[in-house]
Amino acid sequence: MGLFDDLSRFLENRLEEFLRNNPHLELEALLEQLREQEEDTLKLIADLQLQEKQAEEEILATAQEIQRWHIRIEKAKAAGRLDLAQPAQEREAALLREGNQRWGHMQGLRERIAQAKELLHRVQQRRQEVKAKATQAQAARTSYRAEQRLETAGWNRAGTSQQPDVLEETFCRWETQDELDRLKRNMNK
Repeated sequence: MGLFDDLSRFLENRLEEFLRNNPHLELEALLEQLREQEEDTLKLIADLQLQEKQAEEEILATAQEIQRWHIRIEKAKAAGRLDLAQPAQEREAALLREGNQRWGHMQGLRERIAQAKELLHRVQQRRQEVKAKATQAQAARTSYRAEQRLETAGWNRAGTSQQPDVLEETFCRWETQDELDRLKRNMNK
């Protein structure tokens, strides 16, 4: 296993180094992780909500069963059948305990749903932040590439051009005019 562990560590280190050298890819990887986490959280919320609905249905069924046994207890007492009323009361008490347990379980599910929704909100916020950083990084890369193309284009043009340089001529006229204006000012003093 040592060889596989070493190879795994080596590959992880190379991946981390590659991502450090290519921060835009690191942001893309982070965005993908956040997207997957958002999907997983949405699935968790849906699953918890389904469990909550089932718990509510079980609580309702238990409440109806408690009501049925309560009515039976009253009938047995009214008929003087204490031999039936006592076991019916025990059944009702057991159903009440069961209902309380189910209620506690449902409350736990509701808390987990609230926590999952909060997590989803944080993941979505983080995803927006990373998306903004990725957009900024993309704009910076695009700007850098455009700047590089301009510098390269200017460099290439200067060495191969046989035509008169319009920019050079413009500067020469401007510099000459500026020098003339300076001389005129000096003469007027």
